[in-house]
Amino acid sequence: MRKEGELVLIHYEDKPALYARIEAIELDVKKDWYQLTLLLLSIPSQVVTWILREEYVDGQTFTMGGHAVRLADVQGVPEEVEGEAPSSGEEIKGKPAKIIPLKGQSRTSE
Repeated sequence: MRKEGELVLIHYEDKPALYARIEAIELDVKKDWYQLTLLLLSIPSQVVTWILREEYVDGQTFTMGGHAVRLADVQGVPEEVEGEAPSSGEEIKGKPAKIIPLKGQSRTSE
């Protein structure tokens, strides 16, 4: 079962929709159901409480208002990409790295 503080990706109609952080998991009055309080990481952020079975909390698809919803794991950064960014000219998986400045931004030398 998922834990408080864990990040999840909410899929809506089989498409990734938004991220959320699990704020609380509490037993519901109905046997084998849980109250899952989520902080939806949207703008503005929202706190919602969904009443779900354990298998739904763990990623099985369920419906809400006739629409398919699923909580998925958030994939971390692959190990080979973690760490320092490559310097200009280095390659990542066979592609040369390129530094792209933000438009309208200029660098001043110190």
